[in-house]
Amino acid sequence: MATEPAAPAGAGDLAPGCALIEVHVGELKQLFNSLDPTPFRERDLDPKAEEFIAGWASELHGDAPLCLVVHVDRGDVSPAEVTMLREAVGEFFKQRALVTRRRLRQVLKVGRTNLVIGVAALAASIVLGDLAANVLAGNRFGGIFRESLLIGGWVAMWRPLEVFLYDWWPIRAEARRYDRLSRMPVKVIPSRQ
Repeated sequence: MATEPAAPAGAGDLAPGCALIEVHVGELKQLFNSLDPTPFRERDLDPKAEEFIAGWASELHGDAPLCLVVHVDRGDVSPAEVTMLREAVGEFFKQRALVTRRRLRQVLKVGRTNLVIGVAALAASIVLGDLAANVLAGNRFGGIFRESLLIGGWVAMWRPLEVFLYDWWPIRAEARRYDRLSRMPVKVIPSRQ
């Protein structure tokens, strides 16, 4: 599935050395969501087509430019349809990149809020633990209570650390992938029956 072959014959408008994503459809309209009533340029891709194209792109490693080759089995394809397809694919993935970046901003915002809450909980657990240890000085229960509060404070830091260490990387990578997809040239190759 994830191959980087040379551009097909007749694909002169594709960048040399680009990583190809190839799709075979009966008609161009199969690439688009049939429930979306918006004009062709602004239509959403069919969810299966989007998943296929984005999945193939995620398997292509490196920063080589991406190129989409659409093989159409039936019917002639006019130059106007090809132009609209190029614009629609570019606009669709551009919008996906914007939505993904909004999601990244939201995740980081929630992470900052969680960090403030976690630091406050950790500070409170340290203060309460020290206070309890002083009140219960000489009693083993005071030490256990202090350590329990300290562990609870560090557990409160778990979620902000998860956001800032792990959660944001895949979202950023997804936004970058959509950026690459929004810039890819599209070549339509009708079958010769």
